[in-house]
Amino acid sequence: MFKLRKRLLKPEKEPELYNVLENYTDFDPPGNVMVCAMTCEEDLEHHAKILGESYEIPVEEIQTLLAEGGVYSYPHIGGVVTRGMFVCKIDSTGEAPKQTWILDLGQTAEAEQLGRYSEISLAEAAERIFFRGLPEELQVRLKQKNLGLDYSKLDRSVSKGGDIKYIDFRKDWSPYFKRKCTMPDGSMVETGGIQEFATLHSITVAQAQELIDQGGTLEIEDGVLACQVINNQPTVARFNAKQYAKAKEIMESQDLHIMDALSEMALKDKALMRTLKKTEREN
Repeated sequence: MFKLRKRLLKPEKEPELYNVLENYTDFDPPGNVMVCAMTCEEDLEHHAKILGESYEIPVEEIQTLLAEGGVYSYPHIGGVVTRGMFVCKIDSTGEAPKQTWILDLGQTAEAEQLGRYSEISLAEAAERIFFRGLPEELQVRLKQKNLGLDYSKLDRSVSKGGDIKYIDFRKDWSPYFKRKCTMPDGSMVETGGIQEFATLHSITVAQAQELIDQGGTLEIEDGVLACQVINNQPTVARFNAKQYAKAKEIMESQDLHIMDALSEMALKDKALMRTLKKTEREN
């Protein structure tokens, strides 16, 4: 008797969320955003699930906003406003892509004031406040079809989707775009999301969150992680035990802060700097 071999089913692949990513996080806040866009058809259920998880908004609310547009104001906690608002803009003509973004508390207050005194809707006021805070370069590109991208130079998997269907302006450390960490040998390793970052460096999620929120250093088993927060964006580097020891010597001998001492040590590490320069040329 022959035995039939059961074919193993491949795990279902999660739908792609973004296939166009552009980084504007080096600009001054509040315009320090990551432009995350999609040319393929929107999977509304998946899109809503991810945004709901990212921004702690009920998925049903997000689905309605993605279908109809509008504003979600976070509920007060103990009578106090602790978060701003989530906005979804849908062009009624269908010519411009759907766009979503978050306003911080300051922007939210400005939008509410503008709405009251200009007699315009809160959604329109939120749009004006958000867009005027973006980098000028991005403002110009948003007025162009498909961000002014040259589709002849895009990967076929991206261009075949056609026009950009939606754009999420994000600032969170999301699994759907990568942030880089400089490693002890000068190489750059990308991680997407706090969990992946924590796993890479064998630290807890709470430790990772505190490091990228507040900056500073975190000693690990074989060295140290150092994070500088510039314009609300974290830049992370990892140093091995030998490099960390040299940095501490520099700190003590030159009376420097440990972050400055790590920078000084890195500049003197020829192998590390050689790899870093090579990586920059390749990118």
